[in-house]
Amino acid sequence: MPSLKDKTVLIIGRGSGIARAIALAVSDDGGRVIVAGRQPDDLAGSYRGTDIRAERVDVTDESSIAALADRIGTLDHVVSTASARARGGYHDLTANVVNASFGTKVTGPLLLAKHFAGNLAPGGSFLFMSGATALKPAPGMLAVAATNAAVDAITAGLAVELAPIRVNAIAPGTIDTGAYDALGDARKAALFRARSETNPARRIGTVDDIAAAALAVLTNGFLTGASIPVDGGEHLV
Repeated sequence: MPSLKDKTVLIIGRGSGIARAIALAVSDDGGRVIVAGRQPDDLAGSYRGTDIRAERVDVTDESSIAALADRIGTLDHVVSTASARARGGYHDLTANVVNASFGTKVTGPLLLAKHFAGNLAPGGSFLFMSGATALKPAPGMLAVAATNAAVDAITAGLAVELAPIRVNAIAPGTIDTGAYDALGDARKAALFRARSETNPARRIGTVDDIAAAALAVLTNGFLTGASIPVDGGEHLV
């Protein structure tokens, strides 16, 4: 089976949750991992004791992306898990909240493609994060759904424009990353129970589910332009 042994993978995001799970999975598969985010010192602390290197980048700042591309040079894959919260019904949303969401998950990947496409070795790829709401809107998730649908659109468009560089997305469903902890124990448990009872997989997803999908996407040389739901079938019901 294909692997990421001796491949260099840039992973943009926090030092926890999905980004961390992907970073560790790539490293375990033999890949060289560079993580990047707005707080590189915090990132470095999150990966202390590993060979993972931390860099600074702000995906909403084109000059920051360009500088990172210059520092890193040649690599094989770029993964962005960066996002900005944009939950709320239409009457609660503000332009700043919506713009931050699009700037991070839509404009950011476009700029990453612009500045890193020339750095990718043959067989390289980009991997972005969409979400189940792109296929199944829900009350209070309007801007999130619009953002994720836009991620799907640029994934397909970039796959055509950048060919033969591959471009894909993963669309996670309800994943226990700690993002739901703000609901409080009781409300979080009720939400997870309801989702587990209705989705076809009959459980909540884990960060390892997403990491496993990421490895499969990064190593499949015939997969491009796809946004893959990893949501336990949540978008089907």
